[in-house]
Amino acid sequence: MTGGQPRWLAVLLCTVAAAGCSLNAEHDSSRARAKSNSYEVYGQRYYVLHSTDGFVQRGIASWYGRKFHGRRTSSGEVFDMYAMTAAHKRLPIPSQVEVINLANGRRAVVRINDRGPFVDNRIIDVSYAAAKQLGMLGSGTALVEIRALSHEPLVADRERASAVPQAAAAAPVGATRAQRKTEFYVQAGAFADPRNAYRLQVRLKAAEFAAPVRVDRFDQGGSKYYRVRLGPLPSRAAAGELARQLANYGIDDARMIDSN
Repeated sequence: MTGGQPRWLAVLLCTVAAAGCSLNAEHDSSRARAKSNSYEVYGQRYYVLHSTDGFVQRGIASWYGRKFHGRRTSSGEVFDMYAMTAAHKRLPIPSQVEVINLANGRRAVVRINDRGPFVDNRIIDVSYAAAKQLGMLGSGTALVEIRALSHEPLVADRERASAVPQAAAAAPVGATRAQRKTEFYVQAGAFADPRNAYRLQVRLKAAEFAAPVRVDRFDQGGSKYYRVRLGPLPSRAAAGELARQLANYGIDDARMIDSN
């Protein structure tokens, strides 16, 4: 710390400071390495969980932004205040969690890539972008629930994406149904309220599945609906696999559809 301030005073000042405050007392990547099973900060040892299965936690969330923008995180990545990331003391790096603001019901899916916050009564420090989505920028803190999401399928998705060829270009105008190349999609949901569709789209984009996520409007029985689809995918098998991964992610009604 600068100015010769003792560490306990820095932590105390940050605790009572204005919303969004974040100091080195809260994020110390030099001593909280991403791959360590345990680490020590200010004399206290923290043990990293071996698995995120079934992890649920409630407590106070805070956020950090411009002061740390461009600095290294515990994972070695450069902190980007506009990315959907967060710091946690015990969750593995990397892992993904859904954060629910219990005051307003707003949700954000974030990737854990940093350690902290090392301030009493706070359980997670989310990025500026995540705080904005959760509606907690003004208050600076919020009572939240954290639910861990399985990140294993997401890793497999990224590896598979490098091996799967790009979908064929769209068929020329005037091609018959038989001449068109069949494209496969996975429908994650259909909603009468477009806000629900776009919320799901944001959530799935944050999860980084290996397919574009789009919202399409369609009419049925005189009513307008909005469906969330992932794709196109190159084969029926790839679409079926993605539907299974979405089911593991918690999208129980995911189903495969094709362009024909």
